[in-house]
Parts: sequence; C-alpha cells; structure tokens
Amino acid sequence: MGKKGEAIELDAGGRTVRLSSPDKVYFPARGFTKLDVARYYLAVGPGILRALNERPTTLERFPEGVEGESFYQKRAPKNIPDWLPTARVAFPSGRTADEVCPTEQAAVLWAANLGTLTFHPWAVRRDRPDHPDELRIDLDPQPGTDFSDAVRAAHELRAVLEEHGLRGWPKTSGGRGLHVFVPIEPRLDFTAVRRAAIAVGRKLERRMPDRVTTAWWKEERGSRIFVDFNQTARDRTMASAYSIRPKPHAPVSAPLRWAELDDARPEDFDLATMPGRFAEVGDVHEDLTDHAFVLDALLELADRDERDRGLGDLPYPPDYPKMPGEPKRVAPSRAKHHDHEGQE
Repeated sequence: MGKKGEAIELDAGGRTVRLSSPDKVYFPARGFTKLDVARYYLAVGPGILRALNERPTTLERFPEGVEGESFYQKRAPKNIPDWLPTARVAFPSGRTADEVCPTEQAAVLWAANLGTLTFHPWAVRRDRPDHPDELRIDLDPQPGTDFSDAVRAAHELRAVLEEHGLRGWPKTSGGRGLHVFVPIEPRLDFTAVRRAAIAVGRKLERRMPDRVTTAWWKEERGSRIFVDFNQTARDRTMASAYSIRPKPHAPVSAPLRWAELDDARPEDFDLATMPGRFAEVGDVHEDLTDHAFVLDALLELADRDERDRGLGDLPYPPDYPKMPGEPKRVAPSRAKHHDHEGQE
C-alpha cells in the first residue's frame, strides 16, 4: 500500500479540512491516492455540491481503498463537524436515521477523508424529506446489451418526456448505464413519483418493445434495457453526478449534454480526465436546479394504463413491507410451479 504520509490541510471554499494519510493508495491499478481523490473533488466542487446540496446523503466508504472492505454509512458519524447539517429520514421499515446533508464543498472533502468514494443522495431536500424534487430514471443495461443500447433508449426517453411537458438531464452511471434526472416540484410523495416512473417506463417499453423492458423479474427481461422504476422508491438512491465509482480505473458519473450522448463512452470519464473537462465546460447540469416540473401528465398516463390496459402496480424491492395494490412478489417461473403443484 505504500507509505501513508502525514496529515495535510486543504482549503475547500474558505474552510480548512484535514486529510489524514494522503499518500494511501486507493486505486492500485492506476496509483491514485487518497490525496488524488480529495483533489478531484476540489476540482469538481461546484458540480458535486450542486448534486448533493441540502440532500440527505449516504456515504459509500472505502477506508482502505477500492480493493479493501467497504460499507454504506447512512447514519451521520458521531464526530461530524458542527457546521455540517443533517436531516432525519425514514426508511420503509419505519426506522429513521440522521443523514449528512452537504451544503458546502468542505462537506465533500470531509467525507473523502473518511474514505468516501461514492455519494448517494436522496431525491429530496432536508426541509421536505418525504417529497422528492427529482424524478430519476435509471436505464440499466441487461446482459447482451451495452451503453450504446442505453443511449438509444435515452433518446427515445427524451422524446417521451418532452411529449409530457418534461425535460431530462442525462448522465453516465459510471458503469454501463445512463441516468436521466427530471427536476420536479416537491409536492408528491414517493409512491406517486414511483408511479410516474413506471408510467414513463411502460410508455418507453411500448415504443421500443425489443429494446426496453420494465420487467422486475430478471428471467423476463431478456437482452433489453431495464427501466429500474424501483430506484424511485423511498430510500433508494443513485450515485450522484461527479461521484467516483469503486472500479479499478476510477470512473466517475459524468453529466452530459444530450448532443454529447452518441459520442460519449463511459470509460472516457474518470478521476484523471473529469477535472479537465470541468475546467473547460463547467457543470453542464448547472441549470437543472433552475427548473421544477409537475408530473400531472405522467400520472394521467398511469391512470390510462390502469383503466385502458389493466396495468396496475409493479413489485417493490424485497426488503419493503407489502404495499397497497402491489402484485405478488414471486418470480413468474416460481408462480407457475406453485400453480402447477396446486392443480395436481
């Protein structure tokens, strides 16, 4: 792992943050150190703060680097600085936690000192923790598909959103997928926002039946892009824009302009290359926070799906309590097996 070096102090927006063991290697394949991670987050500071600002945020920590053990820190640690606010969030289990809510760039650096590589913000702000202000659509490539398939789906998704009076901002996931975020007025609860996500996913699926699916069960997805509607369920989070992902080459989740999608490659955006891009073009999602759309048209679409097509709710993740109107959480192949046994 190499020598770790003495602690240093870094300036983040006028606040001094201590960085211990700056020479500790976090990405052995490329030699990136903890200091490299901290300098990266300073370089993209305004962008990641825009993505995290006032949001309850889970920290994905790798204290010994990307090859060491990791964990998700949902509860703010006891040694949290007095200048870093928290917000109480409720999980589907009914339990609560006080999560950190970054409001300045120093908070990102403080988290990086704890070994945080990826930031997972909720789709809410701390003053309205039960009302999302973003509709987040996850285009997740399944086996047999790749990033180019996600791009194709994203272009059609853009058209679907615009037909319903909405605008999305795309970013790479840091892996093979794409995320599209739509800023919304924080007046709906998680259930209603998830319902809107299902409606837009089904619309996209009807447009591209051979390329897109909303099937929750993997056995039904095939080689298609899965619209992961459950990423909009309460307490589900996505890696923030500019977050480093825990892979050997240190990729990052890169905000993109729509016009860049066709030429973009996820591997082009990493800890080494993103600071240069940020210095050149800035935060290309900076204007996202200037907008707040309403989801009425998508909820009307959901109503029509239910009324005209008989399409109701879809399964929740397995750790959720049973939700009203939710279908059985049994994979179709198992359900058929049970039905067959019952007939014998």
